[in-house]
Amino acid sequence: MTSPRTERASVALSSTVTSAATLTERSDHLLPTTPALRPLLPDGGLRRGTTIGVAGTGATSLGFALLAEVAASGAWCAAVGLGSLGLLAAEHAGVALSRFVLVPDPGAEWPTIVATLFDAFEIVLLRPPTRIGGPLQRRMTARVRERQRVLVVAADDTAGLAPDVKLTGATGVWEGLGWGAGHLRTRQLQVRAEGRRLAGHPRHTTVWLPDTRGRLTPARPVPAPIGRVEGVA
Repeated sequence: MTSPRTERASVALSSTVTSAATLTERSDHLLPTTPALRPLLPDGGLRRGTTIGVAGTGATSLGFALLAEVAASGAWCAAVGLGSLGLLAAEHAGVALSRFVLVPDPGAEWPTIVATLFDAFEIVLLRPPTRIGGPLQRRMTARVRERQRVLVVAADDTAGLAPDVKLTGATGVWEGLGWGAGHLRTRQLQVRAEGRRLAGHPRHTTVWLPDTRGRLTPARPVPAPIGRVEGVA
C-alpha cells in the first residue's frame, strides 16, 4: 500500500514534470556539454538516448558538471538518490536551481520516479540504491532511447547498468595548501572515458574539478610539487 507521504510526493512530482514538459525542446541530437569533457565523448557531446556512467574520484562532481551545462541552456534536469549532497552541491557546481529537481530519497519506487522524470527532463543524474538487474536495465535503457533523454549513473560499477560511455576520475591533485597552512581550493583530475561507443579505444583528459569558481574546466597535466595533496576525493 502506498503511504500518504508517497502519494503527496508523487502528485508534486507529476506537477513539476508537467510544468517542465512545456519548456522542453528537442531541437538537436546533442545536449550542451562542458567543453572540458567534449574530447572524451564519441560525438563531442551528450547524445540523446544514451546512458553515461560516472565513477571513481569526483564521480558526483562529474555528474553535476554534466547537468550544469544542460541547465544553463534553459533545459530542465534532475538528480535522484543523492540526498547526502542536496541542493547546495548542485548550486556550487553551477546547476541553475530554477530548472533543477532533487529527489533525495526515492525509496523502493525509484525506477518509477526516474521513468516519470524522463517524460520531461532532458538529463537525469541517478545514484541507484541497488544494482540494476537485467529486466530493469533493459526497461530503463529503452525508456532513455524512447524519450531521447540522457541518464547519468553515479556508481563505481555503474550499478549493473552497461553505459554507452563511462567516465572515471583518477587520483586528484589538490592545490591550496602551503607549509602547514591554507585551504584546499582547486583539484586537477585525470578522467578516463571508455565504453561500447568508444569501440575499445579509451580516451583521457585532465580537468580542474573544482577550479577557482568551483566548476569544471580544462587543465594541463603537471607534476605534483610540494604544497599539493594527492588522493583526496
